[in-house]
Amino acid sequence: MQYHFLLLFLLLGLTSISAQEKKHIVLNDTLKSETIDPLRPAKAAFYSAILPGLGQLYNKKYWKLPLVYGAIGTSAYFYIDSHKNYNIYRDEYKSRLAGNTSNSEYLANLSESQLLSAQKQFQRNRDLSALFIVGFYVLNIIDANIDAALSQFNVSANLTFKPAVINNAVTFKNDFGFALNYSF
Repeated sequence: MQYHFLLLFLLLGLTSISAQEKKHIVLNDTLKSETIDPLRPAKAAFYSAILPGLGQLYNKKYWKLPLVYGAIGTSAYFYIDSHKNYNIYRDEYKSRLAGNTSNSEYLANLSESQLLSAQKQFQRNRDLSALFIVGFYVLNIIDANIDAALSQFNVSANLTFKPAVINNAVTFKNDFGFALNYSF
C-alpha cells in the first residue's frame, strides 16, 4: 500500500512538473520578443571582407549588390585601362630613348615631353582608380556592418519623439517643445 501511494505521488508530481514547464504566460500579444544577435554586425562585416557584397546578401539587402559590384567593377575597369595606356606610352618613350622608331602613326607625332606627360596622367589615373577600389571595398564592409547593427534597432510605434505645442495656462501663450513618449 505504501508503494502504491509513493508511486502515485511520484507520477502526479512528475506530470505536474512537466505541465509547469510547458505552460506559457502571454501578457500581451502585441509585444513580440525578437532575439538580438550581438555578433550579427561582425558576421556581416566578415562576409563582406571575404567577398564584396556577401554581407549585403547576409543582411537581405539584395538591391545593394549591383551598387557594390558596379562601384568596384568600374574602378577596376579604369585601373586596367589606365595601366594599359601607361604601359603603351612608357614603352614608346623607352623605345625612343633606345633609338627605335614608332610603329604607331599617332605616337610618332608626339614629342618626348608629351609622352612623359601622358605617362604621368595615366599613372595618376591608375593610382586613383586603385584608391577607389580599396575605398569602395572598405565602404562595402562598413555598410554591411552598420546595416546589420541598425536592422536590430527597435523602431516600433511605442517609441515616439515628436514636437509638442503646449498651451500655458498662466501666460495664455503656446510653448513649443519636444515630447519623448514610451508606451508599455
